[in-house]
Formats: sequence, structure tokens, C-alpha cells
Amino acid sequence: MKLIFAVLQDKDSTRLVNALAEEDFKTTKLASTGGFLKEGNTTLMIGCNDDEVDTALAIIKENCSQREQMVAPISPMGGSADSYIPKPVKVEVGGATVFVVPIESFIQF
Repeated sequence: MKLIFAVLQDKDSTRLVNALAEEDFKTTKLASTGGFLKEGNTTLMIGCNDDEVDTALAIIKENCSQREQMVAPISPMGGSADSYIPKPVKVEVGGATVFVVPIESFIQF
């Protein structure tokens, strides 16, 4: 068995959970926060058999697209705020960061 951790943008979570459910994957959804943009993320935990991993990864890839977003930079903490001129920048967001780890045992009560 494997446990898949998929970290993705909140915007992609509903679509992905529905797509996984259509293929009978059971998921646990956790709220998380990203480090770079300080925005809400979703972390999904997906347990599956070894032979189902490729199918799950394909569904994740299909439903978590990368896109560009305009973001206002965060002001410097130690610097002078008078000389800081915030200018929005384009950053690439979306997609998914996925970890696949082996499961030693699975117990359900």
C-alpha cells in the first residue's frame, strides 16, 4: 500500500476530490498554509494499493493546473517602508506537490 500526500491550491481541491471519488479513491482533506504566498492550501491524503498509484497521479495531474497570478509583494520587515514601492509581480501558482510513501500497515476501527 501507498499513502499519497498531495499539496495543492484551495481552488483546485473540490475538482480534484470529485475526480478522485469518481474513480473510488477515498481522500482525507486537510487545511494547510503555503509558505511562499501565505495563502490557504489543501493537503489531501490518499491511501491506495501499489497498482493504483499511477491512476491517482494521473488524476491529480489532470485536475491541478499551473497558472499565472498577479501578487503584491510583502513589504520588507526590517527596511524602511518609505522607500518601498509595492509593485505586483506575476508568479506561477497551482499544480500539486505530491509525496508517495509506503505504508507498513493499515488499520481501520
